[in-house]
Amino acid sequence: MDAFSDLIRGVRANGSLFGSTALSPPWSLHFVDGAPLTLCTVLNGEGWVVPEDGPAEPLRPYDTIIVRGPATFSFVDEVGTSAEPVACGEFCATPDQGGTTHRLGWNDAARDGAATLIVGAYPVRGEISRRLLDALPGVLRVDAGGTVDPVLDHLAAEVAVDAPGQQVVLDRLLDWLLVCTLRAWFDRPGGAPPAWWAAQRDPVVGHALRLLHSEPAAPWTVAALADRTRVSRSTLAKRFAELVGEPPLTYLTRWRMGLAADLLVERQAVTVAEVARAVGYSDPFGFSAAFKRVRGASPTDFRRDAVFS
Repeated sequence: MDAFSDLIRGVRANGSLFGSTALSPPWSLHFVDGAPLTLCTVLNGEGWVVPEDGPAEPLRPYDTIIVRGPATFSFVDEVGTSAEPVACGEFCATPDQGGTTHRLGWNDAARDGAATLIVGAYPVRGEISRRLLDALPGVLRVDAGGTVDPVLDHLAAEVAVDAPGQQVVLDRLLDWLLVCTLRAWFDRPGGAPPAWWAAQRDPVVGHALRLLHSEPAAPWTVAALADRTRVSRSTLAKRFAELVGEPPLTYLTRWRMGLAADLLVERQAVTVAEVARAVGYSDPFGFSAAFKRVRGASPTDFRRDAVFS
């Protein structure tokens, strides 16, 4: 398991949060939910994404924009459009149709000037996936013409038909699109990806990261990690700190505490001692001390506050 796969595993499209519509100008759709991540792309036509805080971004065919919540945003035909804003929640209806629907107006997409908008709103579950959000700006874009285009070709073909299982296919295509968009953005020329992303490409540190993510409960020491990566302890410690920004065991502790936080919330029947063992601590008191040091609250208090928040 690599770091990116672990961080994105709680970010999934799931049926009810997929929406699409064909729009003829003028239009102004205001997405009010402020989902943790919202992906927008157009299969034909064009428009503008206008974030709550930040400049407007043009959206042309096969461009993809991701907006990070809780800020809201609008999709308009032109900046300063005369159209009255239509508030959109989990789904969105065009002004002339009214109400709320799951998928709108595919047969209208060929009208002159119409734009076919695809929107996927993503919940972000758990403390682990929040580390991915921390690495993203308020708005990011990936222009058409790159590695994301083949995914959009599949998406365009699927939305043109109505077949059994279509929603499942669309959900997975949106997941695929999100992953490919984020990879393209992290790898963009001149970009500044998070340290854990860039470090995955290093043959030594990348191997060490995969080991820590695949076996977080193992009794890791720097010596054991160096032995598995076939370098000296000093080489591993130096390269890891340079590329990741912290020593390997510090990274491991934070990773274990993220895993523990999600276990405490998602599995209410599991005891603190069982959570401790699951993330590599034989002593629940040592685990509780480490958890409080990293998370700012004891495991018991963290679980209680999460349940009643």
